[in-house]
Amino acid sequence: MTDNAENELLSASDVCTLLGISPATLYAYVSRGQLSSRPGADQRSRVYLRAEVERLAQRKRAGRGAARGAAQSLDRGLPVLETGISLIQPDSPYYRGRSAVAAAQDGATLEDTARLLWDCEELDPFTPQPPPHWPERIAPLALDGSLPPLERAMACLPLLALGQRQSLNAAAPVRREVAAALLRQNAALLVGVQPDARPVHRLLADSWCAGDEGFAEVVRTALVVCADHELNVSAFAARVVASTGAHLHATVCAGLAAMSGPRHGGATARAHALLLDAQASGAAAEFIAGRWRRGDDLPGFNHVLYPQGDPRGAEVLRVLRGLRGGTPAMQHIESVLAATEEHSGQHPNIDGLLAAICYAYGLPGAHALVMFATARLAGWLAHALEQQALGTLIRPRARYTGVVPGKPA
Repeated sequence: MTDNAENELLSASDVCTLLGISPATLYAYVSRGQLSSRPGADQRSRVYLRAEVERLAQRKRAGRGAARGAAQSLDRGLPVLETGISLIQPDSPYYRGRSAVAAAQDGATLEDTARLLWDCEELDPFTPQPPPHWPERIAPLALDGSLPPLERAMACLPLLALGQRQSLNAAAPVRREVAAALLRQNAALLVGVQPDARPVHRLLADSWCAGDEGFAEVVRTALVVCADHELNVSAFAARVVASTGAHLHATVCAGLAAMSGPRHGGATARAHALLLDAQASGAAAEFIAGRWRRGDDLPGFNHVLYPQGDPRGAEVLRVLRGLRGGTPAMQHIESVLAATEEHSGQHPNIDGLLAAICYAYGLPGAHALVMFATARLAGWLAHALEQQALGTLIRPRARYTGVVPGKPA
C-alpha cells in the first residue's frame, strides 16, 4: 500500500483496472458495503479510496485457492478458530444463539449476559460478594483519578492476581467465580472507585450521572450489545494468552492492551472528536459534506461486517432518542447522522453511538472507551474459558518472505 493510500482517491476506471472487474461489479461492491464512494470533482462521477480498494484486492487474492487462503487466514473475513460463543448476523450479534439486541430490549444486564456467554447454566458466579475495599498495595493506584482508565486497570489487575489463590484452579465453577470477580473489579478500576455488588451498569452510571435513571438505562443497553463480537482483535489477543494456561487476570490484561491501540479502542475517541469538530464548525451538514468530498473518513460510521448498518448502534440510538430527543445535543447528533447518510450512505456504528452517549450527556469522550472495555471483558473471559477448556495452544505458522538461506540476498 502506498504511503498516501489512506487518502488517495481513484476513479471508477482505475478501480476496475486494479481489481480486474467490470463497472457493474464495482457498483455491486458499493451496494453491498464492500467499498464506499464519494462525489468526484464534477459532482457526477464517483471516486474511491485507494486504501479500501487495496484491502479488497488483498481479500480477493486470499480467497483464491486453499493453500493461499490458509496462508492468509488471519486476514479479516476468513475464519481462524471455532467458537460456540457468538455469531455475527445482519440483525444482531448472537450470544450462544440468542440475540444481543433482543436481550438488551428485554432488560438484560451485563451480568446476565456474562452468565450466558460463560455457559453458567444454573450456576450464578456473581453470588459471592466482592471485598468492599481494594487491598492496601492496590488502593493508591486503583483510586488515582489522574491515571487514564485502561492504564489504571492494566496496572492493578496483575497485582490482584497475586492475591487470588484460585487463579489457576481448573474447576469450571471456580474459574467462573474468578471471572465474575474480575468483571466487577475491572469496572471499578476503569472508573476509579471501590468495587461493590451493584450491577455494573449502575456502578458506571452512578459514577458519571448519579440519580439519572435514563442514563443508567442507556449504559445498560450499550454494555449488553457490546459484550462480545466474535474474534475481534482484543478477544483474539485474550484467547491466545489463555491458550498458554495463564490465569484469567493475564488474559484480561491482554484484551485491555489490544484495546488501547488507536485502531481498536481509539475509534470511540475519533467518533467523539467528529461530533465536537462538527459542532465547532457551526454548520454540521457542510462540515460532513466537506470531509467526505476530500476523502476523509467519518469515524463512528460504517462497519465492514454490517454493510446495511450496525444493529448494535441502531439499538443504542433508539434508546438515546427516547431519552434525549429534542435536546440541543441530540439535535446536533441527528444533524451529523443525517448529513453522513445523505453524502456517504453510511450508518452509525457502535463506536459512534458510544461517543454519542457521551456527547448527549456532556461527558468526556474517554467514557465511551470505558463502556466498551467494561462490556467487552465479558466476551474476553468467555473466550478464555472456552479456550482453556479445549486445552490447546494457539500457535499460527508464519509464511516466510525473507532471504532464502543459501541463496544470494
